[in-house]
Amino acid sequence: MKILVVVARILLGLIFFVFGLNAFVPFIHGAPPTTGFAGAFISAMIGSHFVLFVGAFQLIGGVLLLSNRFLPLGLALLAPVIANILAYHIAMQPSGLPPGIFAAVLWAFLAWKLRAYFAPLFVQKAEMS
Repeated sequence: MKILVVVARILLGLIFFVFGLNAFVPFIHGAPPTTGFAGAFISAMIGSHFVLFVGAFQLIGGVLLLSNRFLPLGLALLAPVIANILAYHIAMQPSGLPPGIFAAVLWAFLAWKLRAYFAPLFVQKAEMS
């Protein structure tokens, strides 16, 4: 099981390291531009430079997973990114959903393995010190 955790961590880390880096230094040339709502959404992300903000979260999260340091923080940074990837593909471009599901499954597996670190987030009534 430890090998599976390492493989999942490295795969997810590589995915987000590469795509996060691509936001700053474009080296992956994707499919032709999409049209409709999906195209407008991507154009707004690029035009407003919001893609750099998302890319920073991807890059930092990927580096944390690859370096095997601060894993819960890395997963916490990647959670909203993965949620938005899934939402985008469900709502606007279902053909691209499988890679998002793959990333979500890897994330969920790693989050389950690190569940003890996330448990304090689910305290129903927190005490203030």
